[in-house]
Amino acid sequence: MGEKIEQLSTQLGQLSDLGGALSVMGWDQEVMMPDGGAQPRARQLSTLARIRHEMATSEDLGDLIEAAAQETEGAGYDSDEASLLRAAKYDYEQDMKLPVDFVAKFTQVTSEAQHIWAKARANNDFKSFEPTLEKIFEMARQQADFLGYTDHPYDALIGQYERGMTTAEVARIFNAHKPDLIELIAAIGEVEDRVSDDILHREYDIDKQRAFGIEVIEKLGFDFTRGRQDISTHPFCTSFSRNDVRITTRFYKDYLNPSLFGMMHEAGHGMYEQGVAEALDGTPLGSGTSLGVHESQSRMWENVVGRSKGFWSWAYPKLQANFPGVLDDTNVDAFYKAINTVKRQFIRVEADELTYNLHIMLRFELECDLLTGAVKVSELPQVWNDRFEQFFGIRPPTDTLGVLQDVHWSAGLIGYFPTYALGNLLSMQYYNTAVAANPSLPSEIASGKFDTLLSWLQTNIHQHGRKYTSPELTKRVTGTQIDPAPYVAYLQEKFTDVYGLG
Repeated sequence: MGEKIEQLSTQLGQLSDLGGALSVMGWDQEVMMPDGGAQPRARQLSTLARIRHEMATSEDLGDLIEAAAQETEGAGYDSDEASLLRAAKYDYEQDMKLPVDFVAKFTQVTSEAQHIWAKARANNDFKSFEPTLEKIFEMARQQADFLGYTDHPYDALIGQYERGMTTAEVARIFNAHKPDLIELIAAIGEVEDRVSDDILHREYDIDKQRAFGIEVIEKLGFDFTRGRQDISTHPFCTSFSRNDVRITTRFYKDYLNPSLFGMMHEAGHGMYEQGVAEALDGTPLGSGTSLGVHESQSRMWENVVGRSKGFWSWAYPKLQANFPGVLDDTNVDAFYKAINTVKRQFIRVEADELTYNLHIMLRFELECDLLTGAVKVSELPQVWNDRFEQFFGIRPPTDTLGVLQDVHWSAGLIGYFPTYALGNLLSMQYYNTAVAANPSLPSEIASGKFDTLLSWLQTNIHQHGRKYTSPELTKRVTGTQIDPAPYVAYLQEKFTDVYGLG
């Protein structure tokens, strides 16, 4: 490694360390911090974000990037050095567009908002959150203006999570498979009484839920020597390095799904972070390439694996043993159908695979309208409920089950939601490619052997970290670009079987 690229790597490592410190404080805020710490923590996060942004936009760093570019001219595109330089240049250009005062203020506002949102959600009190949400969307519009866009302010924001993706492209992808989802949901609606999820709503001891969930995700490959699992209001995954990855979930004693599938989902994120090549750790390349790809990993383990018939032929006897007496009167086939019940429900993270993307499409439309002013924040509960009823035919009875359910807006993550649906599409493209390379994968999963799939993901996706953009990586892995067709085919085959459709 040349002198300049080594100096650049050192400076970028310091930025990574500061980012890790911010993440530690954010994790603590959600998991451990007492309520009284909300305002001081917001101030602390704001101060640290200011320091980091000043370093990230310094003239010295810009000069060093240019010097390193000259030094590494001719390096292979796939090399760590060339990849590091690409990421450094892109990040520097993006950071330079955002004033340091704005970054510090936005960090403080969204940090304070987390506590305000959590209380509003618990108390079904949107009005107490409304002024803060108005401020967040006002700053999101400013952020879009700073970053710049051609057609729609949403382009600038989704680009932070899925580089190069546009509002028009998201709409095209969504419109390409929405009719198929609606058609299949309608067909199931004619025979919905064939399947019930009642057995999931029996009484499940929370300590036993946690023990079983940990047993499952450890078997999948989540490394507890380099990670941990905790409780939070809304499940999430964060990492401070490949060797310190934190995941959370939430528990209900009368509903098994949220904790178990929440753990599997977040473990999918966590295994991605743990699988990044060691040489990339502590650099701008040391994390997942995009949130769409990240969500492909979490949704693959949660759904493609975790809600498969094969997985439960292995896991169901263990589940029965873990909850003696609770599931004695049922069998694996009934349980498999229960966890794949298609049910119009209010909470996105508890939605079935078939209706899930509709939840995302709703949020995508609302975010676009909130950014342009077509919908005002004060109108949001009414508009949310009206559109939810249009999408699903049911109306949220409370704001806690409606507009207040997700953490993303309080965290300032405007533009994040579409990546969940994009991740669903990519999950099936990647999984199909893995099975083509390893035809025994389904039978291995049915026997409780998951290391072949994890190893394939580590080799083809995880180890590369952020070396490639999402389109580049998807092309390398599958030979194509993001495509809804494989996911739609998967849903049609699966739910035709679950519901016995003709």
